[in-house]
Amino acid sequence: MRLRSLGIALSAVAALIALPATHPSAAAAETPLSQGRTATASSVENNGTAAGLAVDGDTGTRWSSATGDDQWFQVDLGGTAAVSRVVLNWEAAYGKDYKVQISADGNTWTDLKSVTGSDGGVDALDVSGQGRYVRMLGVHRATSYGYSLWEFQVFGTAGTGGTGCGTANAAQGRTATASSTENAGTPASAAFDGSTTTRWSSQAADPQWLQVDLGSVQDLCKIDLNWEAAYGKDFQLQASSDGQSWNTLKTVTGATGGTASYDVSGSGRYVRVLGTARGTGYGYSLWEVAVHTGSTGVPPVQGGGDLGPNVIVVDPSTPNLQHKFDDVFAKQESAQFGSGRYQFLLKPGTYNGINAQIGFYTSISGLGLNPDDTQINGDVTVDAGWFNGNATQNFWRSAENLAIKPSNGTDRWAVAQAAPFRRIHVQGGLNLAPNGYGWASGGYIADSKVDGTVGPYSQQQWYTRDSSVGGWSNGVWNMTFSGVQGAPATNFDNGPYTTLDTTPVSREKPFLYLDGSAYKVFVPAKRTNARGVSWPANAGTSLPLDQFYVVKPGATATTINAALAQGLNLLFTPGVYHLDRTLDVTRADTVVLGLGLATLVPDNGVDAVHVADVDGVRLAGFLIDAGSVNSDILLRIGTPGSTADHSADPTTMQDVFVRIGGAGPGLATNSVVVNSNNVVIDHTWLWRADHGSGVGWNTNRADYGLRVNGNDVLATGLFVEHFNKYDVYWAGERGRTIFFQNEKAYDVPNAAAVTHDGIVGYAAYKVADTVGTHEAWGLGSYCNFTADPSIVQAHGFQVPTTSGIRMHDLLVISLGGQGQYAHVVNSTGAPTSGTSTVPSKVTSFP
Repeated sequence: MRLRSLGIALSAVAALIALPATHPSAAAAETPLSQGRTATASSVENNGTAAGLAVDGDTGTRWSSATGDDQWFQVDLGGTAAVSRVVLNWEAAYGKDYKVQISADGNTWTDLKSVTGSDGGVDALDVSGQGRYVRMLGVHRATSYGYSLWEFQVFGTAGTGGTGCGTANAAQGRTATASSTENAGTPASAAFDGSTTTRWSSQAADPQWLQVDLGSVQDLCKIDLNWEAAYGKDFQLQASSDGQSWNTLKTVTGATGGTASYDVSGSGRYVRVLGTARGTGYGYSLWEVAVHTGSTGVPPVQGGGDLGPNVIVVDPSTPNLQHKFDDVFAKQESAQFGSGRYQFLLKPGTYNGINAQIGFYTSISGLGLNPDDTQINGDVTVDAGWFNGNATQNFWRSAENLAIKPSNGTDRWAVAQAAPFRRIHVQGGLNLAPNGYGWASGGYIADSKVDGTVGPYSQQQWYTRDSSVGGWSNGVWNMTFSGVQGAPATNFDNGPYTTLDTTPVSREKPFLYLDGSAYKVFVPAKRTNARGVSWPANAGTSLPLDQFYVVKPGATATTINAALAQGLNLLFTPGVYHLDRTLDVTRADTVVLGLGLATLVPDNGVDAVHVADVDGVRLAGFLIDAGSVNSDILLRIGTPGSTADHSADPTTMQDVFVRIGGAGPGLATNSVVVNSNNVVIDHTWLWRADHGSGVGWNTNRADYGLRVNGNDVLATGLFVEHFNKYDVYWAGERGRTIFFQNEKAYDVPNAAAVTHDGIVGYAAYKVADTVGTHEAWGLGSYCNFTADPSIVQAHGFQVPTTSGIRMHDLLVISLGGQGQYAHVVNSTGAPTSGTSTVPSKVTSFP
C-alpha cells in the first residue's frame, strides 16, 4: 500500500466531499457512538495503520489490514446501544463484499447488513439492531491489497439497556477455582462467600490465578479486591465467555494491597484475577472478590425447564401406554414430509407387552444411564406396510438407550437412511428387513449389543460401529463393520463384507437421562481404537439441564443466539424452527442436541448453523431443511482457513441430517462444509431429494453434499445422495472414511449437464488433486439416471494416484440399467453390467 499515495490522497478528498452529501447531520453535528472507543482488528498492515485510527474522527488517518480476505475490524461501544446507521469511509483498498455485524459480547455475531458489489468511497448503511460491539467482516477485497478504512462510524442511541453499574456482588456464592491453594483451610470458594474473615491463598509462586463462574455471560463494570497481607503487586483482571479464551479488562502494576475497586468494561461468564508478581514472599491471598455487572434491560435466557408439548415422558405405570404409541404412529406412519415431531422418553423400569411402532420424525429413548436400566419385554418396530412392503423410504426416526426382549425372539428394524439404532441391547435377534422381505436401503447401528443374530436379508448396505453381535447372517452389496465383536471377516471379493477390527476415533452421541428426578445430559468421552460397546463403564461427563436452553417451538434465532452467548448449551425439543439468522456456536464444548428430529429451516438465504474453530462442539440429533431461497452453506464447522489442532477434543457431528427439497423447494450451494481439523462425522445423511414436493434439476439445486477442507477428519457412516455436482469433495489431508453410500442424481437431464474437464459425470466421492494422504473403506455408488438412461458416467470415485491414497472395497452399480458407470475409480474397474444390477468392484486402489 505504500505505493498508492496518489490514490490515498484522492480517496481522502472524495471522502470529505461525499460524506456531507450523504449524511450532513452525521458529519457536522452528530458524534458517532464509535468515536474514540476501543477498536481491534484481525490484523494491521503496519504500526502506522492501527485499528484505533479508524475511530479517531480524523479522515487523514486510517486502519489497514494485512493482505487477505476474511479480515475484520471491530469497535466496542462501551455499552449496549441501539444502532441505526453505520458509515464506512473506505480508503483506495476497499471491500467489495462485506458484512456489518453486531454482538452483545464480542463472540456471537448477528448480521445487520450484507453488502455485495461495493464501489468503495463512502458506504452509509441504514441498519437496526442492539449490541455493544459492531464490526465489518470482509468477504472479498476489491484490490490486491488488504482492507483499509479512513473512518468506521456507528450511529444510534447509547445506553438503551444500561442502568449503570449494579451494587450487588454477582460472584458471591458462585463456583470458584484456583491455580493452587495454600492449604485446605484457604479454598478458592472462601474469596466469594461474602465473609471478610475467610480467604483464599495460593502457593508461594508466580503466576497464580483465582477464577469465578458467574453462571452466564454478564456485562462487567467493576471488580473489588480485598487483599490479605499477602497481596498481588502486578496482576490482570480478565474475563472469558468459555473459561478458556481470556480478554484482559485491566492491567494493574505496582499495587500496594488493601482494598481497591477497578472500573472495567467488557463481558464474560468467567472472571479471574491473574497474579504475575507478588508483593511479599508469600503467595497471593484475597479475603473477598466482588464482581459488579450492568443491567442490559434484557433478562438473560433461562436454562432448564420443561421439555415441551411433543416430548412424551412415560413410566411402566403410565395408563394406556400402548395407546400413546399407537396414536403417534397413526399420525406419523406415512407423514414423510409432515411437520409433526415426537420424542418418547421412557423412565427406567420394566415395560411388559408393548409394541412401540416408530414412524417418521419419531424417536424413542430410555432415560437410564445404561440401556439395561430401561427394559422392554416387547418390541420396538419399524416396518413398511405404509409403502407396500418397501422400506427404502423409512427415513428420519431413531431408537436409543433401551434393552429390548422381543416378543417372538427377533425385533424388526426395517429402515433406510437417517434412522440410527444406538445404545440398544437386543436380548434376541434383529431383523433389518420388512415383512415380506421387500427392498430396504439402510442403515446404521452403533454402541449396541445384539445377543442373537442380525439378519439384514434384503438390506442393500449397512454400517455397524463399536458394537457386539451374536452373528450376522447375510448381506446384499455393502456391509461394513468397525470395532464390532462377532462381525464377519472381510470378504469383499466374493461377498459384501468389509471389517475393521477397531474404530480409530469415536465418541458416542450425547443423550438425555434421569439422575433421580433431575434431567441431565451425558456427554461421552472420546475413545481411540474402540471395539465393543462403551457401556456400562460410561466414561464422560454429566451436564445438568439448567446448563441448557431448552428450545421450544416458537423460539427465535435471536433468543437462541443469546442463549449461546450466555454460555448455555442447546436442547431442541421436537418441532420445526424457522431461522431468520445464522445460529453461531462459538464456545468450545458446546452441546447442540435435538430430540424427535427437531428441524431447522433457514429463511431468506441465511446459513443455518456456523460452528467456530474451537474444541469439542457436539452436534447431534437434528435435521436441517433447506429453505426456498438459496443458502450458501447449511452447516459450517470451522471458519475458512482454520488451522488449530483439535485432536485431543474433536468436534463431533452425529445423526445430523440435511435435506434439500422434498418438503417443498429447497436450495443450497453447499450442504455441509468442514473447515476445522480433527472433526468426527459419525452418521449423517445429506440428501438432495429425488421425490416429494419441489423436486427438479434446478428447483432443488444443491451442488455439493459434503466439502472437507480440514485435516485429519474422520467420517464413520457417510450417506450422501443426489447432488448436482460432487456429492463429496475432500480437500483436507489425512482424511478417512469408513463406509460410504451414495446414489447419483436421478434427474440429470443429459450427459452435457454433468460433463466437466472432459469427464462425463461428477464423481460421487472426489479426493482433490492436491491431497497427498487419504484412506477409505467400504464405499458404494449407484446410478439411476431416470431422466436420461443413456448416460454413461466415467466413474464413481476420483482420487489422485499416489502412494498416500489408499482405497479399499469400492463398488458401483447400475440400478436396473438406468445409466451406467464406465469404471469404478478413475479409469480402473469394469463397467457396470447393463440391466443386471450386479456390482462392479475394486478391492484395492491403487
